[in-house]
Amino acid sequence: MITPAEYGNTSWELAVQVDQREGDESMRFKMRVKGDLHIGGLMLKLVEKIKAPQDWSDHALWWEQRKCWLLKTHWTLDKYGIQADADLHYTPQHKPLLLQLPNMKTIKLTVCYSSVVFKTVSEICRTLNIRRPEELSLLKPPDDGSKKKKKKKDSSLDEVLDMEELSGRSGVPGSPMYSKTMTATYDPDNGMPVSATSMWFGDNPLTATQPNVPPAELAKMYQPLSMVDKSVINAGWLDSSSSLMEQDIQDDDRLLLRFKYHFFFDLNPKYDSVRINQLYEQARWSILLEEIDCTDEEMLMFASLQYHICKLTMSTEKIDYSDEPEIDEVEAALSNLEVTLQGGNTDRILEDITDIPELADSLKLFRPKRLTLRPYKEYWFVFKDTTISYYKNKEVASGEPIEQLHLRGCEVVPDVNVTDKKFGIKLLLPVADGMNEVYIRCDNETQYAKWKAACILASKGKTMAYSSYRSEVKNIQSFLQMKSLAPPPGQAAPNLEAMEMNAECFVSPRYAKKHKAKQLTARILEAHQNIARLSLMEAKMRCIQAWQSLPEFGIKYYIVRFRGSKKDELLGISYNRLIRIDISTGLPVTTWRFANMKQWNVNWEIRQVAIEFDQNVTIAFSCISCDCKVVHEYIGGYIFLSTRSKDQNETLDEELFHKLTGGQE
Repeated sequence: MITPAEYGNTSWELAVQVDQREGDESMRFKMRVKGDLHIGGLMLKLVEKIKAPQDWSDHALWWEQRKCWLLKTHWTLDKYGIQADADLHYTPQHKPLLLQLPNMKTIKLTVCYSSVVFKTVSEICRTLNIRRPEELSLLKPPDDGSKKKKKKKDSSLDEVLDMEELSGRSGVPGSPMYSKTMTATYDPDNGMPVSATSMWFGDNPLTATQPNVPPAELAKMYQPLSMVDKSVINAGWLDSSSSLMEQDIQDDDRLLLRFKYHFFFDLNPKYDSVRINQLYEQARWSILLEEIDCTDEEMLMFASLQYHICKLTMSTEKIDYSDEPEIDEVEAALSNLEVTLQGGNTDRILEDITDIPELADSLKLFRPKRLTLRPYKEYWFVFKDTTISYYKNKEVASGEPIEQLHLRGCEVVPDVNVTDKKFGIKLLLPVADGMNEVYIRCDNETQYAKWKAACILASKGKTMAYSSYRSEVKNIQSFLQMKSLAPPPGQAAPNLEAMEMNAECFVSPRYAKKHKAKQLTARILEAHQNIARLSLMEAKMRCIQAWQSLPEFGIKYYIVRFRGSKKDELLGISYNRLIRIDISTGLPVTTWRFANMKQWNVNWEIRQVAIEFDQNVTIAFSCISCDCKVVHEYIGGYIFLSTRSKDQNETLDEELFHKLTGGQE
């Protein structure tokens, strides 16, 4: 028992500001406390002093100076280091946030500001019915003061949709878009939801494709982006291991929800209607705003897909999901069971494993580092197992080859222009100090499809004996047919009057200036004839696949300075490699694959990232355009995603994610 005088010597007055909900005025209270008082006791004393009939269960203490939440209620004030000068706020943990979806529509959503961003994004995706939330994250919009007022006044994309209105369309008025009664039940054998997502919600507005923006409004949004500009945008990714308020995000701030990690796992049209639509929208806007480079041929291909999707969306026909065949899931389950019983790999192998198919043909080869007056030279190529050997001609193929190209771990990049009959394959072969480039030119589509499919399998360490080789060849041929701008044989010339929409809505403003409106309409309609029979979901999936096939797909740029260098350079990070790029020319200097990475770490004192690869290759760099933790998390995120399996279903190893992405400094 201490006397009042002794209590006054060991206690002090602590001021706490209480933030009310729904715009009520905040209140400030002063309480006499001691250092051994725990946080839970402080909140209890505070609620007793407020004497207001309100549910305070969602409130928590926020320390403004330290920018941290006091969520460990068993910790004492002394353990947290709180003294009389601390500025504490008793504030709700769930606050409204303006969230721009990949389809450029903004919704108002109540999210948790005290959880780490990784958990917050998971809750957002759960609300919006998007599977695989680990692929998404939150991005701060870039500052653009010159166009800020004009955009708010003129752009219809700034319309904010309240989640209560959206949830009212989901079935029962006023019901949430995702409640515990609507949670999908997953089959333990194949990891698939028992019911399709179309049955969970009925007509979900997030699965609907947004109408095209008028050309004048699109021109206001369009802004040519250099690699340096892209690096500034990529610096805005939020830290997944910190909360929103710890990163200065306040009530009603605007953030962008985007697919951050371009490593889309288990895309299933039957269960991922929202996810596929939002992926399509992100791909569509990246093409329209030229956030990713593509050729004129590819621009027209995307334009025809957009036109087809827009046309199907505007039609009054409803999609009947009951007619979809169920045999795909049964075959998948039987295949998995067969593999499990055999104890083999997930890919089925042809019956006679001893008879591995081979390819032999006359192709052309070009090495950029050995540039001569005759860049492409014809050789006789033999593809066996995962190795390409080439000879001077067919007659000497039984002897020693000129060179052997080992494709395991290589990067296969298409170099195709169907209109000009150019069918090239760019191989990035891993070596000790990076990657070597080799270009192979095929004569026709059939030859290209066979060789590229073989190269893709070989890069994964598989041979043409795998059954997936045939499907890969068919997919490549189908993609080439879609990319062809010429109408099918015997097809009548397109009727320009049949296109009710403005053709300039489907291409970027820069491309629209290069062609007249009638010419652009004719070319889009010609390309559309190759895909006119695709369903709405098939067209979206084709667009996503075409987006993934672009050479710059998924590459995020950052300005860095490598150890030992005196100039800034660009670092491109993709889902499977790192690219060192000359900032003045934009040309790649060296490429390192994640498959060859042994370890990586960060020196937090000097903010430097160090990465060690095979064959004693080590690089180190400091980040100029952002904090090194952004780059560190991006690399770790891809390493984490590459370890996923269907056995995880919707449960993520959050501890592993934070360990790989640098959650603990």
